[in-house]
Formats: sequence, C-alpha cells, structure tokens
Amino acid sequence: MFDYFANPSRFNRAVKLVLPWLEIIAFGFLGYGLYLALLNSPADYQQGDAVRIMYIHVPAAWIALSSYLLLGICAFFFLIWRHPLAEIAASAIAPIGAGFSALTLITGSLWGKPIWGVWWVWDGRLTSMLVLFFFFIGYLALSNAFDQSERGARPAAILALIGCINLPIVKFSVDWWNTLHQPASIMRSGGIAIDSSMLSPLFTLFIAFQLFFIVIVLMRMQTVLNNRKIESHILRG
Repeated sequence: MFDYFANPSRFNRAVKLVLPWLEIIAFGFLGYGLYLALLNSPADYQQGDAVRIMYIHVPAAWIALSSYLLLGICAFFFLIWRHPLAEIAASAIAPIGAGFSALTLITGSLWGKPIWGVWWVWDGRLTSMLVLFFFFIGYLALSNAFDQSERGARPAAILALIGCINLPIVKFSVDWWNTLHQPASIMRSGGIAIDSSMLSPLFTLFIAFQLFFIVIVLMRMQTVLNNRKIESHILRG
C-alpha cells in the first residue's frame, strides 16, 4: 500500500475522492458533539459547568497521544525501509499532534484553575504531557534544521522513536503516582465511571477530532508530495 500511494498522482486521486466526504462527516460530528456538550449534557454535581471543558480537553489528549504513536510508527517505517511516504506522513502528523498537545495543556489549565485553584502543578500527568509536546517540537525543529528537509528526516525519526517511551508514562502516570489529576475514568479495570449523558458527547467530539486530524494530515501530505514533484521537475529541467 505504501508503494502504491507513494506515487503522487495515485495519492492525489485517492485523497480527492475521500477528502470531501471526510470533511462533511467531520463537521457533522463536530456540530452534533458541540450541541450535546453545551446544551444537552448535564452539569457535574461537583464541578458544575466547568466540566464542559472535558469535552475538548479529553478528546484533544487522546488525539495527541494517538498522533504521537502514529508518528513513531511512521518513523520506524522510514528508518527500516527508508520509505518516502512514511517520512512525508510523519512530517504531516507532527505539527498537528503538537497543536493537539498544546490544546490539551491549555484546556487542562483552564479546567484546573476553578477545580484545583491553580493553573499548573508539576503533576505526573501534566509534566509527562508537557514532555510529549516538547518531543513534537523537537521533531519539528530537527526536521527543519537543514536546508533540505530530507537531511533532517533521519535524526528527527530517531527522536520520534525515543519519545515513544513517554507514551506509557502519560497513560499510567495517574496510576503510578499520587497526583492532583483525576484517575482514568474510561479505560480502567472497574469499568467506565462516566455517565452515558456525558459519555455520548465525549465520544462524538473524539470522532470529530479524529476525522479533523485525518483531513488535515491528508491535506498536508498532498501539499508536500506536490511540492516535491514540482521540485524534481525543476531539477530535471
């Protein structure tokens, strides 16, 4: 599949086919999710309406973690098989993942102030998420540290793989250490601890965010492939 879609013409044809549908579905889920989150879901009995920040914060955190995992997979494919499509995918994923990591940190601070009384603490979950954000930034910095982006691809891919060590730390930090951040409410041994009235908007917005992530990554990959195709034609000419 990687070999097939490495051809810019094939990739562009496939993207043009699926992109409009993905955009429509993403906006549909986003609109419905916001309606559920802002108008249909109840306020929390302890946190009040401040809990509504969860509907942005939690899906953003899930996307940040999954996008870094995908970045690491692409980096592995590039280092082992030197496949150009994997490197292009990684370069497209990194800034989007960094954006979702930043959104997670910002919304977490906005949520933490009324609940904890502070904007930031050096909590296990918060600190490991900040480290994840720095790994995204480090990948971007290394990728763009050379005149030719291809020269920075290998060191950036190595850094991406090293950063994967941080993923289980982010996930299990609330279990390993006594932190202010609340423990897991969904992926936990005792079952889901969130009422269905809050779970529905949470998963709806997660799907919307995931589709938005896919759309932006595909658009960025399309742009990079087209630019490199133009550059190769110029060099040959």
